[in-house]
Amino acid sequence: MPAVTVDNILALPRITDPVPAAQPRPVLSVTTAPRGFEGDGFPVHRAFASIEMRHLDPFIHMDQMGEVHYAPGEPKGTPWHPHRGFETVTYMIDGTMEHQDSHGGGGTIANGDTQWMTAGGGILHIETPPERLVTSGGLFHGVQLWVNLPREDKLVAPRYQDISRDRVALLSSPDGGALIRVIAGDLDGHRGPGSTHTPITLLHVSLARGARVTVPWNAEFNALAYVLAGDGSAGADRRPIHSGQTVVFGRGDTLTIDAADEQDSRTDTLEVFVLGGKPIREPVAMAGPFVMNTKAEVIAAFEDFQAGRFGSVPATGGLPGPAQ
Repeated sequence: MPAVTVDNILALPRITDPVPAAQPRPVLSVTTAPRGFEGDGFPVHRAFASIEMRHLDPFIHMDQMGEVHYAPGEPKGTPWHPHRGFETVTYMIDGTMEHQDSHGGGGTIANGDTQWMTAGGGILHIETPPERLVTSGGLFHGVQLWVNLPREDKLVAPRYQDISRDRVALLSSPDGGALIRVIAGDLDGHRGPGSTHTPITLLHVSLARGARVTVPWNAEFNALAYVLAGDGSAGADRRPIHSGQTVVFGRGDTLTIDAADEQDSRTDTLEVFVLGGKPIREPVAMAGPFVMNTKAEVIAAFEDFQAGRFGSVPATGGLPGPAQ
């Protein structure tokens, strides 16, 4: 880790230093993600556990998948399951995952690729490691984020975006100490390739030992940072952070992250997933794989799923699995 690197970081476009009048975002909280299991039993960290929804909006849920080294025969995925009312963003840092859906979409993502699935009005999909990875075993590490859809887009037609690693915008901090990958949204005038219904920004930032990065941040957006690996600090007061922790930032114009001078044996860098978006500020009614505005809409989603209105599983795909 990370999957997308460059030979000469100083050749990349650089973000600008913050203007003197910029207001730094304070750290409101640092929480540790509990461990759990998803799908057929692959390990995850529940990044947003115990964080109030008002700090997350427009995000709903996020899992760090792995990091795990599978032995031959161990790699696992998820069975066929439904979604409605939101988008899933799957970012693979290491390893390979195959997606398939009931509308004919899907594909393979690996080593820095992102797959963006708008479930919209309803879809069935499956996520599995390829057979060769099951046979050989290997490293598996990624992030899956759920992005809420506003009321008017809850029932849009499903779609996929396959965002290959070579399309991600690559930037450097002013001194070259941080590599910034812009997956979606805008950072300092540089846009990522992801197309969003809700205005958001998604970054994967790698900081060298002892490096600091201060990034400009849309004042209308919330701001979160999840530590994928390594040790460091967040905010002007340098709150300590380490792998598996989520930082909630308060209001302001910039956010700052520092990498510790010493890292553990697993990584030479501090790896952070930074995200934020414009809050939707609508009621959220959520049950399992359905994220709607009211309880009645959630019940309708279950009924539509049971009635087969989310499309059909391909003949080679087997029967739909339990809802996730």
